[in-house]
Amino acid sequence: MNKAELVSAIAKRADVPASTVDSVINGLQEELVDAITRGDKVAIPGLLTVERSQRSARTGRNPQTGESIEIAAAHTAKVSAGSNLKKAAAAVPVD
Repeated sequence: MNKAELVSAIAKRADVPASTVDSVINGLQEELVDAITRGDKVAIPGLLTVERSQRSARTGRNPQTGESIEIAAAHTAKVSAGSNLKKAAAAVPVD
């Protein structure tokens, strides 16, 4: 599902104009980016948690040459599924 399909589905489910849903999703994106930049954690209970995480510096290996390289420490975004998403995923049978 891409953004346009998501906007359409939410607009239909919530019975609101698609332009309103699109504005809300854009606002959510901007707020998540701002929160991650500030180092804040955003939690939507049952759905997801988004927070900034830090990776330590480490030694990696170039797969083509086998040469060791130093990888610098970095911040990353960590997204964790909430309980409702985990339950929905667990309810789908494995093929």
